[in-house]
Amino acid sequence: MGNVTLKGNLVTTSGELPQLGSYAPNFKLVDTTLQEKTLESYQGKRKVISTFPSVDTPTCATSVREFNQKAADKNNTVVLCVSKDLPFALKRFCGDKGITTVETLSAFNSSFAQDYGLEFTDSVLKGLCSRSIIVLDENNRVIYTEQVSETADEPNYQAALDALSVTA
Repeated sequence: MGNVTLKGNLVTTSGELPQLGSYAPNFKLVDTTLQEKTLESYQGKRKVISTFPSVDTPTCATSVREFNQKAADKNNTVVLCVSKDLPFALKRFCGDKGITTVETLSAFNSSFAQDYGLEFTDSVLKGLCSRSIIVLDENNRVIYTEQVSETADEPNYQAALDALSVTA
């Protein structure tokens, strides 16, 4: 189990993020058109998986907007923003904010958060995804991870994007 904080209070997650060099577990997530997506849906692409509790909170919304801007010019790369928000909420948010570069995916009916070791197991956020970044190469090998230690803080966007440069 991992530990992070939420406004200074200790929160436990369901495990640890996938190990560097390991292959990422497959997943089944739902996009904003209600289509199921798996790792195979992005075969041959580098993947930045950005997870967060809910797009309807300020820091989570900021992270989606930041990746939308910063990853726009990355070749052969897809940014997957994952939360347990319903696909309808993700679609509304992206439409309202003009988000077009990243893909938002819902883990509302999925074991994704448990499989990736980032599900909150206690606190008011129990069951939601912790704020984390997992970068995968074209073969789904984990090349970077970050589980943000304070949930209210933003992830290190630059470190995640720099990891892509190493494999470019």
